[in-house]
Amino acid sequence: MSDKRLEGKVAVVSGGGSGIGQASAIRLAEQGAKVVMLDRTPENAEKTKQTIEQAGGEAIVIACDISKPETVEQGFKQAAEKFGQIDIVFANAGINGAKAPIETLAVEEWDQTVNINLRGTFATVKYAIPYLKEKGGSIIITSSINGNRVFSNIGFSTYASTKAGQVAFMKMAALELARYKIRVNAICPGAIETNIDDNTYPSDDLKEVEIPIEFPEGGHPLRDAPGKPEQVADLVLFLASNESTHITGTEIYIDGAESLLRG
Repeated sequence: MSDKRLEGKVAVVSGGGSGIGQASAIRLAEQGAKVVMLDRTPENAEKTKQTIEQAGGEAIVIACDISKPETVEQGFKQAAEKFGQIDIVFANAGINGAKAPIETLAVEEWDQTVNINLRGTFATVKYAIPYLKEKGGSIIITSSINGNRVFSNIGFSTYASTKAGQVAFMKMAALELARYKIRVNAICPGAIETNIDDNTYPSDDLKEVEIPIEFPEGGHPLRDAPGKPEQVADLVLFLASNESTHITGTEIYIDGAESLLRG
């Protein structure tokens, strides 16, 4: 008899090719879930898939750009056709986007970040619902301390707005979907050792609006270092599992108290 917490479950993870998504896909698979990765860089997700399979797990990769809703809809359809069900959805994919003063931030830059982070989250949840309604399930959204507790990252007005929007959307969805036994929660990581900074584009004039901030020595009170993707993956596993069956509509901060220092 297996003691794996997610045996018999199917989990869909967006952005499973790196960082939090990758660590979470591996963690969910370790606990028995069959993992479907929706990723706009399928070549990276394939490496995650290999890691899962080498450990005896099962995973597939579906090319998907969450800023294009039709690819999200098709991705869920393919996932359900492959495994016959969907139980867990980790809406994780996102970018930092442009980092610029509001005055000079291009409307197109605003739209790009909103379309990926906020509209992409909406599309991921929307197209998951028909499958999750069958037996209930868990939706987990990757938000951030930014836009919820922290507002000192000058230039990240779009990113912070999308992250605040994700939490509000999560709460609306949690109430609406409770009748179907679908739980919806958000995780709010602080600094985590990932490559999301590769998707950050600071403008040349950002220094004109930056506000100098001095923190006490050591910006991460709990361990004096950024968190690790694997630590976030443990939280995702908890919210995906039956150990959190009475938790919904909640944002959970995972930042070693960083946001309490920086807020």
